[in-house]
Amino acid sequence: MAVRQINNYAEIVFTCSEAVHQNSELVAEEHSIVRVLSGQLKVIESNKTYFFETGETFLFPKNRLARLIKTGKDDLPYRAIIVKLTQDVLKAFYEHKKNEVFTVFKTDAIIPLSKGPLLDSFFASMLPYFDLEYKLPRELSELKIQEAIAILRSINDSMDHILSDFSEPHKINLVEFMERNYMFNMPIEKFGYLTGRSLTTFKRDFKKVYGTTPQKWLMQKRLELARYQLAEKNRKPSEIYLETGFENLSHFSYAFKKQFGFTPSELSKAK
Repeated sequence: MAVRQINNYAEIVFTCSEAVHQNSELVAEEHSIVRVLSGQLKVIESNKTYFFETGETFLFPKNRLARLIKTGKDDLPYRAIIVKLTQDVLKAFYEHKKNEVFTVFKTDAIIPLSKGPLLDSFFASMLPYFDLEYKLPRELSELKIQEAIAILRSINDSMDHILSDFSEPHKINLVEFMERNYMFNMPIEKFGYLTGRSLTTFKRDFKKVYGTTPQKWLMQKRLELARYQLAEKNRKPSEIYLETGFENLSHFSYAFKKQFGFTPSELSKAK
């Protein structure tokens, strides 16, 4: 069945996927807290994979790349609540803390949050909101975000250092970033933004380094990774097409055959 998403305001979202398996890319522009209500969530980053089960919660930092694989479990669909900690609310919150000094740093990983009554009661209090026949008042939405910030600060000593960072991505090493994140299927504009470049500058710098366009290079890299997974790791096409940046199996098979002259299935059978 189709994905059901209730979005009273963009900051607080209830999502329910009754599909057996659903895949999506995530590049969050805001820090987000995610609570898995049922099912399982697999989060794949460039260098690490996380599994979150029913009742588990984590902070997904802003401007991080990940692939999300949502799966039902124990005859229940995947269901989750996502609370986005918007820049406006965070800035207003820390404006009142301006007498306190925080050493800002960017986290390079998802942060699992320990189970406890504060988080449990916070998410339980929001479930009735999704039965409303009208939009959640913005004032209440902002209050819930402030409550989430206060809870995070109380259960994790490093939160102030992360949440008080309001800087934009700065210009970083393009080659290191692309070699680490090429398997993520997102717009070229987003690759540019996350490397601290405008689209024009990104394409220009990319051409200087690689001698080709980002689109051609990305396709080549993803297909090479897919061939390695099939030939050397003995994995099945259905297991790796999502992880290598393709949206569906048919497109993956078509592109693979166009590049190598045989389909992924034919390569698997030859092993």
